[in-house]
Amino acid sequence: MTGDRAADLRRLLEAGPHGAVPPDLAAAAAARGTRIRRRRRLLRRLAWALVALATLALAVWASHTEPWLPPPAPKAPPLQGW
Repeated sequence: MTGDRAADLRRLLEAGPHGAVPPDLAAAAAARGTRIRRRRRLLRRLAWALVALATLALAVWASHTEPWLPPPAPKAPPLQGW
């Protein structure tokens, strides 16, 4: 089965003239790659900025509310010895 595929591929490659490649194909591919790289870099920077802002917001919230302290007692303890 694989031998038939190889023979078919060889026949296609050895067949008549192939289609012409557009002259600006390399420049267009390079420009597209540059756009993709620039977009990914921007998204990566935005993601890191979002992580930094979330960390800052968490630090501000934690320092303000102090969640590590126990909650206040709902009522005062009974007075003894009066």
